[in-house]
Formats: sequence, C-alpha cells, structure tokens
Amino acid sequence: MIGRGFLLGYCAMAKHTDSPETQEEQWRRATRLVRGGTRRSAHGETSEAMFLTSGYVYEDAGEAEARFKGDAPGFVYSRFGNPTVAMFERRLALLEGAEACKATSTGMAAVFASLMAQLRAGDHVVSSRALFGSCLYIVSDLLPRYGIEVTLVDGTDLDQWRAAFRPDTRCVFLESPSNPGLEIIDLEAVAAMAHDVGARLVVDNVFATPLLQPAMQLGADIVVYSATKHIDGQGRCLGGAILSSQAFVDDELLPFLRHTGPSLSPFNAWVLLKGLETLELRVERMCANALDVASFLEGRNEIERVLYPGLPSHPQHALAERQMSAGGTVVSFDIAGGKEAAFSFLNRLRLIDISNNLGDSKSLITHPATTTHQRLQPEERAALRLGDGLVRLSVGLEDVEDVKSDISQAFSGAND
Repeated sequence: MIGRGFLLGYCAMAKHTDSPETQEEQWRRATRLVRGGTRRSAHGETSEAMFLTSGYVYEDAGEAEARFKGDAPGFVYSRFGNPTVAMFERRLALLEGAEACKATSTGMAAVFASLMAQLRAGDHVVSSRALFGSCLYIVSDLLPRYGIEVTLVDGTDLDQWRAAFRPDTRCVFLESPSNPGLEIIDLEAVAAMAHDVGARLVVDNVFATPLLQPAMQLGADIVVYSATKHIDGQGRCLGGAILSSQAFVDDELLPFLRHTGPSLSPFNAWVLLKGLETLELRVERMCANALDVASFLEGRNEIERVLYPGLPSHPQHALAERQMSAGGTVVSFDIAGGKEAAFSFLNRLRLIDISNNLGDSKSLITHPATTTHQRLQPEERAALRLGDGLVRLSVGLEDVEDVKSDISQAFSGAND
C-alpha cells in the first residue's frame, strides 16, 4: 500500500520546484510514454530501477503501524504495491488520462477484478455478446454462480442495449473492437444509458490500445487492458491493468486485489515500462501495415469477407472513424471453404506465425473457432458470425510487402 504522494522512500530527484506529478501532467503524450512515472532512487539510475523484493522494512514499529493503517505513505508488501509496479501504473494512468491505475498479473485478472470488486449477489449486468472467449466465460458462466444476473446483447444494436437496462443494473461490460469479429460499439451512447440507471461502464480497450480510442473521454468509468498485448507487444511477459477514478480504486478495487492477490511481478512491470517507451511508434506502424494488408485482402477471390474498422466496407466504419484515430492492428477475414481451407492456408504460411497472441511486433495468425473461442457451441459461434473459415491476423512490424507476399504464396499453394 502506498500513499498518493507516490513512491516515498526513494528520491524523486525533481529538477524544478514543481512536484514530479505536476510536471508529468504538463507533458505531451510521447514524453509521458518515455518518462511518465519514473522515480529515481538515490543512485540516479537512467533506466527505471527493478525492485525485486517481496517485503519492506521499517525504522520502528510505529512506522509499520502507520503504513498498515494508511496514515503514512510507503510500501508494506509487494502483493499490495511495489516501486517498479507503481511506476508502470503511474505511466499508464498518465497515458489513459485516468486518476488511478492498478496493475494485475494478466489481462484476464484485470477483467475479473474490475467486475467482482463492484458486484454483489442480486446485481444485474448488461454485456455485449461479442467477447474474447475467456471474457464471455466470466460474464456468462462465472458471474451467475455468484447470484449475478447477466443479459447479453448484440453490441452494435443500441435498441437491444436500451431494452436490457433495468433499475438494478449495476455494471456494463463490453469490448470494442471485439475479438475476433472487430465489432465497434458506440461507447458514448452506451455510457449515457448506463449512467442513466447509475451503472458503471467497463470497457476492454485492448484492441484499440490507449492510443487509438480514448475510452474514458467517451464515457467509460473503468478501462481494462491486457498489457501482454501491445503494451509489451514483443511476446515477453504477461500483465494487465485497471484504470478508473481514485475513489473506485481506493474504496472497491484495492480491497479486492489486496486479499485475492493477482499482483504483477516487478520484473514484468519493468518489461512493460520498456514497452510503453516504444508503444506509439509500434502501434502507428502496425496500424499502417494492417490497413495495407486489409486493403490487399479485399481483392482476393479466396476470401469471402474482410473485417477491418479502417475499411469503408466495415459495417461500423463511420462509427470507428468517429471514436478511433486508426483502425487498429488486427484484421479478420473469412476464407472460402471453411475449416479445411483455413487450415490449409495457415499451414502454408512461412513468415506469419500461428499463435493465439496479438499486438506483437511479429505478425501472428489464429483460427478462433478452434482456439480462443473453441468452447462455444456452433450455434453461439453462428450468432457471432464466427464461422469455421474465419481467421484473425495480428499484423506486426515486418515489411508489409513481405507479409502480403506470404499471404499470396499461402493461397497459391493451397490452390495447387
């Protein structure tokens, strides 16, 4: 546990009379990504320090008591807080424009904690149906076990949202763009409906990243990320994050995290800090590559449908242009011939790797019906238009011509 004064116990080394927090809030985005949250120790290290420690010592018993009671700032145990993790939390909060951030061990830990920290038996939740497989499991299987009623809706249909809200609705959960169908949900409209009944809106903003969609400015009360994806973006470690108001974090989230323990390791936090330094550069290039690949795919006879928010052919393209600054790094497309044709295509790829991760510097591709969404029944996948021929391509940082050439040769070989 730490006070709001942040990282007391080692030197902030500010160059001016303003506090480090005040200086950071005046910086522009690129500067925040490189320097936000950095607090140097007395050694004056250039790179952020890695505090690989489980616990902390106190000058005397009175100081230990004061820290545990919250009367004095400082760390007490790395399950509650850690200097390296706190630097990552501060930097991501600055990027998102949130009052507070808490890091978690994985993205799914962030999703689960963001919901369970605020819900009780008898509460009602409204959620979009188009979700990542594990997210759908939480809302459709786990929450009802605790006496929480859930209504699933087509996230693109505002009338369904409107009809689902009730006086006892406490929380709304959605992801936009969705995984893997890349559906776009009108965040401002859903937020307004949620707030009318006193419910909080939780947005899984992973596919958009903090850079492409300002979810909190659009009405989200809580934003969650799998930091494993673009924030690390280099296939090295797991991590997650929850961003919200200081009041929600202090009063509801921290007690849940403290006693259930999904803490982020200091080493992973350090890796994620390094990832944030290059996040803007990587995402900008990956989005440009993804748009190029999506446009290229639209001209192929082997493909029945291309889904990419940055294409005019996308069903919610106008909405995507309104609430996103780019179309993202992921392209999904239906291959004619179903599972057999999709597997044949995947198996002939030479450059693009078959992997269920995304947001990586390397281009990765997966077959959702047999991997990330394999537990869904055929009728559930049909309702999501998640067919046996659908593949999800996360476009990386390679030369885009090499990515397109690999796709071309894979299709050509499948037709031999």
